[in-house]
Amino acid sequence: MNEFLWPVRVYYEDTDAGGVVYYANYLKFMERARTEWLRELGFEQDALRDEEGIIFAVRAVEVEYLKPAHFNDLLNVSVRTLRAGKASVTLTQAVVRDGQTDPLCLATVRLASVDAATLRPKAVPGRVARAIAQTEQTAAADSSATYIE
Repeated sequence: MNEFLWPVRVYYEDTDAGGVVYYANYLKFMERARTEWLRELGFEQDALRDEEGIIFAVRAVEVEYLKPAHFNDLLNVSVRTLRAGKASVTLTQAVVRDGQTDPLCLATVRLASVDAATLRPKAVPGRVARAIAQTEQTAAADSSATYIE
């Protein structure tokens, strides 16, 4: 899997008074896509917390807003693995209007794997790390990836 895509419909509640998606809602769309990406890899976030004792916390986000999305647009939110470390994962995400290729929003998201009880850094469990590393290798081989640097 070199790119995971999750569809999102823009609802009225996602827009501002001008009918444009409010900037913070792009982050919500991306969060949903990351959750579904993990699910696609075979990991539920509550199970990771309860069984492995880890949670993924957003450590940093760099976002570039390029074009607006509007009420009732169907969007595709992508997730690609850029780097996987011992206790961190760096992803790139894009929001694109369905049927188009130009991104509306681009982001680089750094996730920290932390102990669910102490919130201190904790290594990503082996089976999770292997699954994420597999996506990193596939994404690295895809030269069409667009990343914020």
